Amino acid sequence: MLGVIFTNLIEMMEQEVGLELTETVLEEANLESKAIYTSVGFYSPGEVVAIVTTLSAHTGIPVGELVESFGVYLFPKLAEYHPQAVRGKKSVIEVLSILDSNIHVEVQKLYPDAQLPEFKTIEESPTHIKMRYISENSLEPLAKGLIIGGATYFNEEVEVDISVESADYSFITVRKTNSS
Repeated sequence: MLGVIFTNLIEMMEQEVGLELTETVLEEANLESKAIYTSVGFYSPGEVVAIVTTLSAHTGIPVGELVESFGVYLFPKLAEYHPQAVRGKKSVIEVLSILDSNIHVEVQKLYPDAQLPEFKTIEESPTHIKMRYISENSLEPLAKGLIIGGATYFNEEVEVDISVESADYSFITVRKTNSS
């Protein structure tokens, strides 16, 4: 998993729960990397799970809720790092519609070893999109948070439904609920 995910997770934790608890969580998570991350490095996805599971134990907030909140936090950061991904777009649905065919292709050029999830569009209109989500890491809550973060970025309200079909894939449906 890309280091930018880890550096932003730690940044969010420091803002939300403070430096002391963040340091405690990183120590207790028993991480192979020793919580030393660079934004361009690659790290085990299991480390995100370990960090969030340990944070959940300390805060009482369910793991899925923490991961989703992180996704909401992460979208504007990714938009800042990769402005071409959102340039000229007017909605999160527009961004999602080119995720695999454009954005992930560009990310793969920058980070050839990155293992990115796949988002295959099944249905699309200006007000909704249905996709098949395929990921080795099964991070549906992160995908949902990123979508909600994207909607917030574009000043939209959306409803996100996720239907886990198997360990291999899920369906994600996004519907705009406002007229912006």
